[in-house]
Amino acid sequence: MYISGFVAVVGRPNVGKSTLINALMGEKVLIVSDKPQTTRNRIQAVLTADDFQVVFVDTPGIHKPKHQLGDYMVQSALGTLSEVDLVLLVVEATAPPGPGDKYIAELLKSTQVPIMLVVNKMDLAPADFGASWFQLYLDLLPFQGQLKVSAQAGENMAELLQEILRFLPEGPMYYPQDMIMDRPLNFQVSEVIREKILQQTREEVPHSIAVDVTKLAPREDKELVDIHAVVFVEKDSQKKIIIGKGGQRLKSIGQEARAELEEILESPVYLDLWVKVKPDWRRKQNVLRQLGYV
Repeated sequence: MYISGFVAVVGRPNVGKSTLINALMGEKVLIVSDKPQTTRNRIQAVLTADDFQVVFVDTPGIHKPKHQLGDYMVQSALGTLSEVDLVLLVVEATAPPGPGDKYIAELLKSTQVPIMLVVNKMDLAPADFGASWFQLYLDLLPFQGQLKVSAQAGENMAELLQEILRFLPEGPMYYPQDMIMDRPLNFQVSEVIREKILQQTREEVPHSIAVDVTKLAPREDKELVDIHAVVFVEKDSQKKIIIGKGGQRLKSIGQEARAELEEILESPVYLDLWVKVKPDWRRKQNVLRQLGYV
């Protein structure tokens, strides 16, 4: 018997959804950072074994949107709910349920799909996290399962996978055995670059950046992959922050991105990064379409 199915991973921004999927996959497939709303697109990560295939649907954090990009992100997350076999509602053990958790629970009440509660970041739980807080989360919805985990520490990952498999039906292998993501290489490259920018910047900059890969091609005369990418920001001040004094921050971003891209591509990489200002790009439908968000 072969088991297969789709599992949506939903929750507030920054509760560790992408880290959780990476831990279940056993390798880094999705970018992660400590910034809310790191995930902007719906991404499918494919875990294949001899007797099962689980397609994890990583969704942007559900929040009340403030611009067109935010609206797209929320609609992308909610749009997955009717297409999956199981929903994992990920919350964090660092606090009791807040307005964001309750807002998402209200949105999920109409879904007919089984929902499992996953309390993440148990390694960071305060000493007074106990039955009372856990019960407050359990009261949000009629969950069909629940588990406390730490994706960062790898705690209870095997147990979580076994719980997930209980809800999946018999089915085909939807994706080839060696496929781990449903996105093209250009997208993966842009995400790696964006991750490095997120890790090196603060304040308003992370939410205001987008990366467009304009060239990705092997060089004909040597073993080298040429990558040209444009980093879009909304303000001149943000451009200066990313470039840094004497270009040092952009150089550091490029070095870190190139090192990871060389592992992914299994080839030396020449990475050329440019930073351009595109005012209010998150509110412009044509720009969002150009960047692949709609």
